[in-house]
Amino acid sequence: MKPTDSELEILQVLWDRGDSSVREVFETLDKKDVGYTTILKLMQIMHDKGMVDRDTSARTHIYRAKLVKEEIQEKMLDKMIDAVYNGSTSRLVMQALGNERASKAELDEIKAFLKTLENE
Repeated sequence: MKPTDSELEILQVLWDRGDSSVREVFETLDKKDVGYTTILKLMQIMHDKGMVDRDTSARTHIYRAKLVKEEIQEKMLDKMIDAVYNGSTSRLVMQALGNERASKAELDEIKAFLKTLENE
């Protein structure tokens, strides 16, 4: 299951905040061009799709992400690598590191990760 961009934004809020009401998600997103009812409808659709659980035991319904963040990230990354880089992980990494956004700390972390992969 691949969430739309809007669904992914809502999931990100639920992953970061944990269980949340529609109002809390709406306020966290703080979008000027999207109304509360739009977020409500999206979250209802997400519930119907099985992306989120909904606790209706209280007056305010509370939503919880059913999708695991790391699994969605992995699936979306795999799809992007296939579509944009013809399946080449090395081309993705070189492109990402070549844009000069990586800090020294991030580069050190990447080097350490590569060392652990080499030692496996």
